[in-house]
Amino acid sequence: MNYQWYPGHMTKARRMMEENIKLIDLVIEVVDARIPMSSRNPDIDNLAKNKARLILLNKSDLSDERLNQQWIDYFAQKGVLCLKLNSRSGAGIKQMNSAIERACHEKIERDKKKGIMNRPVRAMVVGIPNVGKSTFINAYAGRACAKTGNKPGVTKGKQWIKLSKTVELLDTPGILWPKFDSEIVGRNLALIGSMNDEVINIEDLAFEAVTFLKNNYSGNLSERYGVDEDEETLEIMDAIAAKRGCLKRGAMTDYEKLAGIILDDFRSGRIGRITLEKPGEEI
Repeated sequence: MNYQWYPGHMTKARRMMEENIKLIDLVIEVVDARIPMSSRNPDIDNLAKNKARLILLNKSDLSDERLNQQWIDYFAQKGVLCLKLNSRSGAGIKQMNSAIERACHEKIERDKKKGIMNRPVRAMVVGIPNVGKSTFINAYAGRACAKTGNKPGVTKGKQWIKLSKTVELLDTPGILWPKFDSEIVGRNLALIGSMNDEVINIEDLAFEAVTFLKNNYSGNLSERYGVDEDEETLEIMDAIAAKRGCLKRGAMTDYEKLAGIILDDFRSGRIGRITLEKPGEEI
């Protein structure tokens, strides 16, 4: 499968980040905890050079808890503070102020030596589409100050959001690289819904999801659908189709309808808490 998606407004967003980065003390990068590496934009490391950094593993309620901690440890080894977060429920939001203080400790100390007290930390919030960036901002601010939606690319413009006397956030549109160097990255983004399903083959994608679950999360498919995981992927899909009524005339599997059910269950966590990549794996 070929995964490509790069709306024009994302080029504009990258330019906007380059123009505004000099105003920023801290870059808060929101990633999807299910694919912490695939949901990062490689440009951000260059754009945020010499800035304090904080990575948020959002949607951590949908990801494998054991691997959440492994990713936190992985980023810590790279010298980047990382927190797990569930923006929808607010879990982890209370840790944000202390995390920002820790991430900006050197900047705050430099200000004190210059006699500058209580200057607000100016933070830029970045992330690719659909990782829950706007939902995080709303949860942190405690009010609906950034537009949210469940479609990739909802945020289109720039806005400053004053949270308190100590923190100001600059919201920016999520950006995604023009092409994926790795097919695995494209697959992972497609699996969690960070690309529009209309531009990909959802039947092939559902096949990828079932294969991954069969190989990495033994028991999840049988628990959700009551199928035999020892079968081949296509046979498992046919068995799910029979149980869920995804059949055409002549008892033929309706793979398009089936794919919709599997991907919806996968993305919503109904098949279990799944993380698609481990620290140190090549993607």
